[in-house]
Amino acid sequence: MQVKLHILCTSDVHGNLLPIHYGTNEKVNTGLATYATAVKQARKKYDHVIVLDNGDLIQGTPLMTHYVNEYSEQKNPMINVMNQIGIDASVIGNHEFNYGMKVLSDAVEQSHFPWLSANILNEQTKQPLFGQPYIVKKFPNGLTIAIVGVTTHYIPHWEQSEHIEGIQFLDAFSTLQSWVNQIHMKEQPDVLIASYHGGFECDLKTGEPTEQITGENQAYKMCEEIKGIDILLTGHQHRQLTEVLHDVLVVQPGHHAQMYGKVDIELQKENGEWVMTNKSAELLTLEGVEPDPVIIREMESLEQSTQQWLDEPIGHIKGDMSISDPFLARTSKHAFIQFIHQVQMDASGVDISVTSLLNNDTKGFGSTVTMRDVESNFMFPNTLIVLELTGKDIKLALEKSAEYFIVNKKNEITVNPAFMYPKPQHYNYDMWEGINYMIHVANEPGSRIKQVFYHGELLEHDQKYSVALNNYRASGGGNYDMFKHKPVVKEIQQNTTELICAYFKKHPIVKAETTKNFIVTL
Repeated sequence: MQVKLHILCTSDVHGNLLPIHYGTNEKVNTGLATYATAVKQARKKYDHVIVLDNGDLIQGTPLMTHYVNEYSEQKNPMINVMNQIGIDASVIGNHEFNYGMKVLSDAVEQSHFPWLSANILNEQTKQPLFGQPYIVKKFPNGLTIAIVGVTTHYIPHWEQSEHIEGIQFLDAFSTLQSWVNQIHMKEQPDVLIASYHGGFECDLKTGEPTEQITGENQAYKMCEEIKGIDILLTGHQHRQLTEVLHDVLVVQPGHHAQMYGKVDIELQKENGEWVMTNKSAELLTLEGVEPDPVIIREMESLEQSTQQWLDEPIGHIKGDMSISDPFLARTSKHAFIQFIHQVQMDASGVDISVTSLLNNDTKGFGSTVTMRDVESNFMFPNTLIVLELTGKDIKLALEKSAEYFIVNKKNEITVNPAFMYPKPQHYNYDMWEGINYMIHVANEPGSRIKQVFYHGELLEHDQKYSVALNNYRASGGGNYDMFKHKPVVKEIQQNTTELICAYFKKHPIVKAETTKNFIVTL
């Protein structure tokens, strides 16, 4: 007797529900409404189907920002659609916490499916906070599937403290190792699936580290050292991959529901027990798949309200703040970057500011700025923090940013591949305002910054300076360890989009201009 099991999985959907790109309003072949059709088709075609989501579900689009700001008393649209799809389980992602505990708790309460969070505990009871550590799904033919879920425990390094108050994050690797052993002893499943909202810290082919080993990503170690995992679903890094690593079939299905993972497992009954004879995986696009018309209809009211909000003009630019070349915008001071510094310094009251160009799709601002422009440029709900840093801290941070560049064989300055692969991390290159500095790319990393000036004077090693930067970077995000545990001078509990709106209210017309305070050179 033979049977085939099919697992469909998404990860890092980030609020992408409808098949639309909000920055351009163009139709795209992505989103849960379209994925819902793909799941329906799979269930009609196959007898044994499990549908899972791997976290970072509810945050990331203007639709969800507008929902949280204006309609949070209604059912969460992402949860509502996942309920309709009928997924078997989801895992908590790090961005699930971005809107605060009430939005997350409401989402979990509204879910018709379990949230698996083996390593996210109530600090007092030491019990999983959002749901059980694992579930067991049994099919009529006796086939038994166990699914255990863990989340990167690095969340406290990024998230606002009030959003994770009373929560204990256990090490994802050791927690998974413990539960895999317990599940095999207690449940004796035919297939064990681990769903991990985290990624790979090492190259899958060579085993060489691809990033600083901090514990943020542990998937390679999980495959290498934990015995008893058949399938490892991963995410967090937004990569597209399927691979077999130490006999573990691993899948990471990209992001924004642009693709989804499909795992096929073949089993045969031998001496009364199911034995796995083959396992394989592929990533499928939603090209040619029509969105579910029922979901589209149900979303009409919220979508219309979102579109009206996005089209509201909030300010005007005199001059040019558009970005056509993101590399040039990072190597030579750009008016859009200058503007963000102005916003941060105005809100914080300090004269040193740090910001970055989040990705290469950032377009800057045209002459009339709408909410759509702001939301498309700032997709993360980062807030602003003022840290007290020494001159030494600032110098170390500048050296860290300078690692973004290398000199190629043609003796040209270009982007360090480590900031592009395996995951684009352009947001980890910072540009500073309020100080003057020069990056000498031809020098060895760690010695690319020679002199830094503040108000015309050399930055002093032990002198303390107040610096405005977003909460992600202030917590050391991007391996900026020099910022960790530094004194907090001030917290501005407004995200970047709110700060920009407030600035335009004070300054309805903003002149595009730059202060040439840094140089990137050989």
